[in-house]
Amino acid sequence: MSPGIGLMKRRLEKEKDAIALAISGIAKKYDIQPESIKTLETKYDDDSGDWYVALGWSEKKAIIQMDSVLGTITEIKEI
Repeated sequence: MSPGIGLMKRRLEKEKDAIALAISGIAKKYDIQPESIKTLETKYDDDSGDWYVALGWSEKKAIIQMDSVLGTITEIKEI
């Protein structure tokens, strides 16, 4: 039996960890330099345990959803 989300240690505990993962994912997916990516907004959803990070670069913007327990990107939505 696996422990519930409340008992598991989160891999993305801090906002800076979530931002670093989001920037890394965008840099790899769009083949751009991490230095050119700007953080627009961050949000942590207490109910789902997910981080949401809005990033911008050039003329593009994206929202990156991450699972804080697994420490993985679950969705990248370009807006």
